[in-house]
Amino acid sequence: MTEGADRADRTYWLEHAWLGTHVEPGVAVEVTGERVSAVRTEVPTPPPGATTLRGLTLPGLANAHSHAFHRALRSTVQLGSGTFWTWRDVMYRVASQLTPDSYHDLARATYAEMALAGITSVGEFHYLHHAPGGVPYANPNAMGEALISAAAEAGIRITLLDTAYLASGISDRPGGAPPDRHQVRFSDGSAQAWAERVSALKESPHARIGAAIHSVRAVPADQLTTVAEWAEARHAPLHVHLSEQTAENDACLAVHGRTPTRLLADHGVLGARATGVHNTHLTDDDIALLGSTRTGTCMCPTTERDLADGIGPATRLQKAGSPLSLGSDSHAVIDILEEARAMELDERLRSRTRGHWTAAALLHAASAAGHEALGRPDAGRIEQGALADLVTIALDSVRTAGPLPRLGAETAVFAASAADVRHTVVGGRHVVRDGVHTLVPDVPAALADSIGALRG
Repeated sequence: MTEGADRADRTYWLEHAWLGTHVEPGVAVEVTGERVSAVRTEVPTPPPGATTLRGLTLPGLANAHSHAFHRALRSTVQLGSGTFWTWRDVMYRVASQLTPDSYHDLARATYAEMALAGITSVGEFHYLHHAPGGVPYANPNAMGEALISAAAEAGIRITLLDTAYLASGISDRPGGAPPDRHQVRFSDGSAQAWAERVSALKESPHARIGAAIHSVRAVPADQLTTVAEWAEARHAPLHVHLSEQTAENDACLAVHGRTPTRLLADHGVLGARATGVHNTHLTDDDIALLGSTRTGTCMCPTTERDLADGIGPATRLQKAGSPLSLGSDSHAVIDILEEARAMELDERLRSRTRGHWTAAALLHAASAAGHEALGRPDAGRIEQGALADLVTIALDSVRTAGPLPRLGAETAVFAASAADVRHTVVGGRHVVRDGVHTLVPDVPAALADSIGALRG
């Protein structure tokens, strides 16, 4: 990912930079290898040989929750009405067609779209493991390795959150309800078999290996601990879809006599390296549990509103102690700035009050907090020693022109979009330059071709 000239020492001159608390004009960022070696302020003009980034430069954005193959669902699932469960049927049909090669092509294009949107690291919640019929590939990790390779070719980092998915629903029978015909590709049969397979995956400078529990629907209670212990032994991130649907809560209460959050707590899943995705339908006790254990919350507002899931209690979760991050999930759109904006604006609609988060707090959720949720605490800040990840937003587009540069954070969160990203730098490497991806020259064509191939 960072070879040859891409690893040469370099300097970026930022016309305006968001330094976590304020916008600073004229900042020189020196990069050695993949990391920031120095940050110099009060540099009014570009130093000799520096690469100029005009606009507002932010730390690289983090997409903490992705299902790459869902990119093929965009617009298709907007026909008619339906529910989360009918949407899921369409998703299954797409999943049934993917092979390691076709998934690589789709993920490469999707991750390139993320780079164009200023995303420098993605958390891929990966559960499509096996061939049709549930038979393992000759290489049991062929699908996961295709995703890791796709991210490298698109120039971004990946935390592969390899996902245990073992059952079709909550049941009081041993092992839970068996996976249905759509889900057999997802299942390893048991948590122990999942652990043995995922242990063979290799990390690299651009790829971390984490774990995920798809949901309490999909991993029987007596196997939750196996996944949690695997992650704990490796100090790896552990993510889980949590209380996205009220039906999940009702089934969990009926079978286990407790909420999904309490069930996860009782099996050692919660903690500072864990992240609950969505966390939508929670009780007061659930919120207190997540906060007291420092379990993170990944909000995905564009998907949550697309699927009519509801608005999660993000303000209460944060006040309780749960760090907030953001993800694009089903990729109805890929725009972390929109996810940040939507979190605040959705809360305004629900509460009929304004100003739940400052622009600074929303940018933190979109960058540093997301990277930390993906096991990258050294990213998401423009400071010495951090990974040299930068994203530059135009301040002269039809969306962003007019406000003073010192209001750059507010402009980025409340006015800009992914279309305003002009530059993306990942580990010092200039992956997007003047709005053009340097590694995938025609991203729209790559998306069209890879999605079209799934139509037969």
